[in-house]
Amino acid sequence: MTIGVTSTARAQTASPEATDNVLPAVKVQAAKEPLPGDFAPAYDGGQIARGAKFGVLGNQEMSDVPFSMTSYTSKAIEDQQAHSVGELLSHDPGVRPAFGFGNFSEVFVIRGFQLTGDDISLNGLYGITPRQLVATEVLERVDVFKGANAFLNGASPTGSAVGGGINLELKRADDKPLTRVTLEGSGSGQLGTHVDVGRRFGSDGQFGIRVNSSILGGETSINDEFRHNTSTAVSLDYRGDKVRLYGDFLYQRRNIDQGRSTVSVSGDQVPTVPSAANNFAQPWTQSTLEDTVGIARAEYDFAPAWTAYVSGGIHRSHEDGTYSSPTFNADTGTTATRGDILRTTDALSAEAGVRGHFSTGPVSHLVSAGFAITTLEDREAFAFSGSFPTSLYGGGLVPEPAANGFIAGSFADPGLADQILTRSVALSDTLGFLNDRVLFTIGARHQQLHQNNFTVGTDTISSSYDQSITTPIFGLVVKPTNNIALFANRSESLAAGQSAPSGAANVGQTLAPSRTKQYEVGAKYDSNHFGATLSAFQIEQPSAYTDSTTNVFGTNGTQRHRGLELSVYGEPLHGVRVLAGATMINARQLDTNQGATDGLRPVGVPGYLFNVGAEYDIPMLPGVTVNAAWIHTSNQYLDAQNKLSIPAWDRFDLGARYTTSVLKHVTTLRATVENITNKAYWASTTGAYLTQGKPRTLLVSMTTDF
Repeated sequence: MTIGVTSTARAQTASPEATDNVLPAVKVQAAKEPLPGDFAPAYDGGQIARGAKFGVLGNQEMSDVPFSMTSYTSKAIEDQQAHSVGELLSHDPGVRPAFGFGNFSEVFVIRGFQLTGDDISLNGLYGITPRQLVATEVLERVDVFKGANAFLNGASPTGSAVGGGINLELKRADDKPLTRVTLEGSGSGQLGTHVDVGRRFGSDGQFGIRVNSSILGGETSINDEFRHNTSTAVSLDYRGDKVRLYGDFLYQRRNIDQGRSTVSVSGDQVPTVPSAANNFAQPWTQSTLEDTVGIARAEYDFAPAWTAYVSGGIHRSHEDGTYSSPTFNADTGTTATRGDILRTTDALSAEAGVRGHFSTGPVSHLVSAGFAITTLEDREAFAFSGSFPTSLYGGGLVPEPAANGFIAGSFADPGLADQILTRSVALSDTLGFLNDRVLFTIGARHQQLHQNNFTVGTDTISSSYDQSITTPIFGLVVKPTNNIALFANRSESLAAGQSAPSGAANVGQTLAPSRTKQYEVGAKYDSNHFGATLSAFQIEQPSAYTDSTTNVFGTNGTQRHRGLELSVYGEPLHGVRVLAGATMINARQLDTNQGATDGLRPVGVPGYLFNVGAEYDIPMLPGVTVNAAWIHTSNQYLDAQNKLSIPAWDRFDLGARYTTSVLKHVTTLRATVENITNKAYWASTTGAYLTQGKPRTLLVSMTTDF
């Protein structure tokens, strides 16, 4: 969870005459916080924003911060016809989405580290984002931060925000009235509609309302897999001279029947990938995900250039699923079990702070200070059947077995699983020199991590964790020209330390918080029409294990990722837009137990990946745009010993859209074909299990503004 202060402008001053008895002049200048949808203009094409929310530093222009981020707009979501964050970010050259273990949650590999959906923030707050899957129809922006971010955003609730983070911003009313209706479908039979209405009222448009409602259902491009999605979001706001108020409500429900799951592997052989549309899920499997979210925020300009704010959110999540993920073994055959899971999550999140800017002589200051808190309580009940034989290649369907094996908790009254509390206080100052040609950021965040784990069904604490730690930040931006910014940072990620397992000499001992350290240098180019970012990074994450000689469990090893990232976005040529780039990662395990896997690549980390995406406005056909994308990911290992791996894979997408006027209403027709070659491939080994790539998928839509 994050808390802090932001500013959107810096004061400019001339140096005063220096004397022995006169203090440096202090000059302040007022600035208002812009609306999230209005904050930063996008590069030409409107798909990538030139600014984003940088946690404690608030809304910032990309060229003013010493970090790497890509901010996708609602237009990018519409043009890609993405119905989940993972579908949108599959076109990011530095991100690879996959499924969570045993369910259909989306996880994201950023700089080689896995980010779970529980550690994605919404409107800058941790803990209140819908679990597993998020409706993109309600989103104005998807900000993808690349790198360690414990200072900017605070420690994430489950500690997976190691190589990067994602923040989602809900839509709010723009100054221009909007009534937009979208009808959509797929080649497999899914049909849906999306209504988006925004208005401002009052003599000066002080009051705003934005309503989004969508429904989509039917069979997906995977055989016999059915998904039904509904979502509704309402955002209210008031913009006064000194006071701004915001209120957001979000409800979404997702039903997945016979969803194709992940595959675990035992033994010494990776299974041959099934055909692209093949579904090895059992017909009685299903998952129902329901989320309700409320957020309120207030801002007050109590003095010129100084703003105080408070924000809070509440989240209620309900998951009810019957799952069955196969385990492949080339020698003994493929088996699975039935698992019934009931899980509820109640979360509260809040932040409060002050932000401001001023100058001392020739030096400008952007100061932020704030407090943040997130609490989560998970309740669970689960029951499993015994093992049964199945197959990945057809003929493996079985009648629904009784879940009378291992049982914990009551499905009528699920018991406590865990309680998580994170609290932090942050302070930072960005000093600007030479008319802000040089910006130096220094700050620190003191964080408390507390967690109680329970034995499900008994409500008794099985383990407890309570530690505090301070994470610093150092960042530098140098702008030699108006279009080029050089940057460097030293930052950290943070996660709760593990507890020594049974069998260890120090069983039950709680380790100190795990501090992941990052060093990064890079350059950014911004021409207003298009931009680019090139960075080099090193991230070192501590790893814990029980030493086979001393039998002591401790943080003895390291997972080190060194890499290069390149991203290009915007419109370099009139009528030609790109979203392209490449990431190279040299990932290694170091100081492992008795050196058993020293120097080997970690599980689920591709060494090389690149995306080439472009779209072209056809001059002789006004309103017609064609687009194409090539997505490449190198091989990945499934085990720490690097004996099992999946091969490199490529995916090709093609699409087109046509914008015209129908009865004086702007109308856009879109068509996209993902995986046009219908290639069957294992897309990911993240988590030491296999996620299969989507088959050929045809998406069509018609959007009309009334």
